[in-house]
Amino acid sequence: MDPYSDQNRKNQSPLDKKANDEETALPDHSAETSSTERAVPEELKPEPQPEEPRMPPKQPDDEKTDADPALIEHLTDLRKQLIKSVVVFLIFFIAVFSTINLWFPYVTRGYKLIVLSPLEVISFYTTISAAMAFGLSVPFVCHFLWQFVKPGLTQKEGRFLSLYSPAILLLFVGGLAFGYYVVNPLSYNFLVKLGKMNFDVMITAKEYARFLLMTTMPIGLLFELPIVALFLSTIGILTSETMKKVRKWSYVILAVVSALITPPDFLSQLIILIPMIALYEASIFIVMKTEKRLVPDAEAS
Repeated sequence: MDPYSDQNRKNQSPLDKKANDEETALPDHSAETSSTERAVPEELKPEPQPEEPRMPPKQPDDEKTDADPALIEHLTDLRKQLIKSVVVFLIFFIAVFSTINLWFPYVTRGYKLIVLSPLEVISFYTTISAAMAFGLSVPFVCHFLWQFVKPGLTQKEGRFLSLYSPAILLLFVGGLAFGYYVVNPLSYNFLVKLGKMNFDVMITAKEYARFLLMTTMPIGLLFELPIVALFLSTIGILTSETMKKVRKWSYVILAVVSALITPPDFLSQLIILIPMIALYEASIFIVMKTEKRLVPDAEAS
């Protein structure tokens, strides 16, 4: 019988006695920790931190609030004028498209044109109707834009635009007429005769419409050169002496522009360049007259 079995646990072996002695010798840290915590005075304990208050959402500045209504008012006014312009354009477009048979002989000038697909007929009618509607709606569009920009113009700028608005329209119409009656037939006949020397020439309706617009619309815009020069002179940016000094470079620029907006043949470019040079010289003359008229007014004031 083992004297150190579970039934005789009171009789401990030498090893069990040694283990019991070591456990008794270990200090009780938990008791010390609890006693230390109890020994800390209340004054030395850290105070609990209060929760940070949440920041309320930022309110918009008064300046931004005041500026927004003015900006919205301008954008609303611009939208109204643009809607009016679009409505006028659509009215003219529908009117021209519905009466295209009346305009067709004047557009084609009796030239024999061909179409390569059924959709090309609609494309031709749409292009011609849109171009004619744009030309007819230009006076109305200018009037609507004038109503929008008039409050923001100075007295000098407003007086200039009110006096020369008819001239702007007449010059644009004059440019279109010059392109239609002079540039278009001369350049068209020249190119067709040049092609018949070696080819069977057949002109499609789509290409003719593009050629017609190329020889009319840009010329109408170029004829506004005197008005642009006069406006720049009125606000003090351009003078007649400056235009005389840069005359040679201006001729070069006009030659490049005429080459870009006309068909790629020398005759068309020359036909455009000659009136452009004449308009440039007319611009110098008009600016000189304006400067002479403004000198007495400045001395009197």
